[in-house]
Amino acid sequence: MEFRPCYQEIIILRRSSRKSTYLLELTDGIDGKQARKTSTSGPLGELFDHGLDSYSVSLVPIAMFSIFGRNENYYSLNVYRLFLMMCNIVGNFFSPHFEKYNTGLLFLPWGYDFSMWGTIIVFGISGIYGPEIWHFKWENGFSTPVAFELLLYGSALVSNVPVIALNIYKSYRDKTGYMRPFSEAVRPLIPVITLFIIMHTWITISPSNILERDPRVIYLLLGTIFSNICCRLIVSQMSSTRCDAFNWLFIPLLLVMLLSVLTKISIIELLLTYFLFIFTTAAHIHYGTCLVRQMCRHFQINCFSIKKKTSQKD
Repeated sequence: MEFRPCYQEIIILRRSSRKSTYLLELTDGIDGKQARKTSTSGPLGELFDHGLDSYSVSLVPIAMFSIFGRNENYYSLNVYRLFLMMCNIVGNFFSPHFEKYNTGLLFLPWGYDFSMWGTIIVFGISGIYGPEIWHFKWENGFSTPVAFELLLYGSALVSNVPVIALNIYKSYRDKTGYMRPFSEAVRPLIPVITLFIIMHTWITISPSNILERDPRVIYLLLGTIFSNICCRLIVSQMSSTRCDAFNWLFIPLLLVMLLSVLTKISIIELLLTYFLFIFTTAAHIHYGTCLVRQMCRHFQINCFSIKKKTSQKD
């Protein structure tokens, strides 16, 4: 395989902990500079950077809205609206990689920078003054969580989707991209849309209303499977190969949904959901570990160490 390095950086939060998120957000942008300084830039670094970001992007809204709490009151959002917003967030993260799959270039809209700084500010203020500082009433029936919700949807519609669509259009017009036919160009969207449909169907027909019983495990399950889909697309980008239209993790996901509907026993559905999350997490870690080892063997490098430069004497 011929890996094609990409040196653009995506700056997304790395941890869900409010204490660690602030510092890690600030240091995430220096990894590319350090790699170029040590002459270690390459596909493995791109996979680590964007692959880990594809997982942590689902942790950000969970941590953010944990500040506002889950109580069904004026100062919070219900779990279903947060699920829809998470689909919007991971979809926005996926769209630049979809663009790169067709154009060969990774363009990051300004919305990423604004969301980064906005998250830093919210976590910083909450850490100093406590989450109660956001419990105030706005005019016209708005609250702080609703304002964040509208801001995220608005950012996707203004600074993300139109820009990416325009860049893809220009690549076809100027013949600077891969010039794939329409069926191949939209192929990366199939597994992501399939994931959203399956997850939404499950939480809608769930006999025990699994989203209300344990929303965090559903959010984490969504983020884990999404990360696996995104990592496979990143590999397709780097190796200039055809991306997958189906992810095998859909099979256990559909089985758990089917068993939950057939049994209609709440405790069984909850236990199956926990087992599914553990299984998908282990499968994703196994995939990432094997992929990194294969890339290290291919490029004849070590994963977590840098070879010392040997000085050449005249």
